[in-house]
Amino acid sequence: MVVGLTYDQKKPDLEMGYEEEKAAGFDQPDTIHAIENALQELGFDTNRIGDITSLTNRIANGDRWDMVFNISDGRRGLGREAQIPALLEANSIPYVFSDPMVLSLTQHKAMTKHVIRDLGIPTPDFIVVNKEMNGHPVALPFPLFAKPVAEVNGKGINGFSRITRVEDLHEICRGLLNSYKQPVLVEKYLQGREFKVGIIGSGDQARSIGVLEVICKNNFEPDDCLCENKQKIEKLVSYRMADDDLARQASQIALQAWQGLGCRDAGRIDIRTDEKGIPNFIAVNPMDELNPNHSDLCVIARLTGLSYTQLIDAIMQSAMERYQLHQCIPKMELPQREYAHA
Repeated sequence: MVVGLTYDQKKPDLEMGYEEEKAAGFDQPDTIHAIENALQELGFDTNRIGDITSLTNRIANGDRWDMVFNISDGRRGLGREAQIPALLEANSIPYVFSDPMVLSLTQHKAMTKHVIRDLGIPTPDFIVVNKEMNGHPVALPFPLFAKPVAEVNGKGINGFSRITRVEDLHEICRGLLNSYKQPVLVEKYLQGREFKVGIIGSGDQARSIGVLEVICKNNFEPDDCLCENKQKIEKLVSYRMADDDLARQASQIALQAWQGLGCRDAGRIDIRTDEKGIPNFIAVNPMDELNPNHSDLCVIARLTGLSYTQLIDAIMQSAMERYQLHQCIPKMELPQREYAHA
């Protein structure tokens, strides 16, 4: 079975003049290399494709693959993560991770929260700011949190994102509107425990593999520099696997959100508790970064006894089952520890 790899490399974009923050979601060579090595270790033949331009040209030239392992975030538009999956679907080429509808929906954080709320899943109250507020009052209690509605990897988030005064809210929203040319999501800031839930599988086969709790050092809030280098953040926060009652509730809520949104194969959901101790949905990443050293999903897998190759295998197995494809390679045994299963 030949597996193509689609991705956006960070270095070429920086060389073309992209700012570091705008290239934050693009892939490092070690991520691409790790995925390719794991696939080859599992017995798959691999073929590097690259970004959507390369994919378009190769499809036009008649190239095809049995499966595409897609980690491309895309470069332009609110639905940029959906572009490669849409192109693959149009050409009947199987691929891993969620479909174009889900990726377009979850790219837009506010639209995602509308669906989550309709599913009956707790999520902080929010508004969407589409233009300068000009002193317009906000019917939400402070503190608030503001971020671009369709960015990933902490883009647009810094120490000023948590807001306690209406004057600051107007200024922060104005700056985000001007910098990112997209609406701003403003939501009630929750100051409780923070969890990251790793999920593998699709539909009723989806399961939580573990709950990672973010612990702040020296009163530092991890939201303060999400766009910073991951190694720097790890000096300011620590992580631990959580399996108490609250963590299990967070796991159940994350799994409900994953299935309700229609996410597939593997990803991560962020949860935070409110003032009543109720876990709330914060965000979903249906195509989590797969850097073996720093990706949250990879960290969760590693701390639960799942090797990087086993994680890649679980993703491939989920996708192959969806497409009813069969590879004559034994399925790797996964650790039995589970936090939640449908």
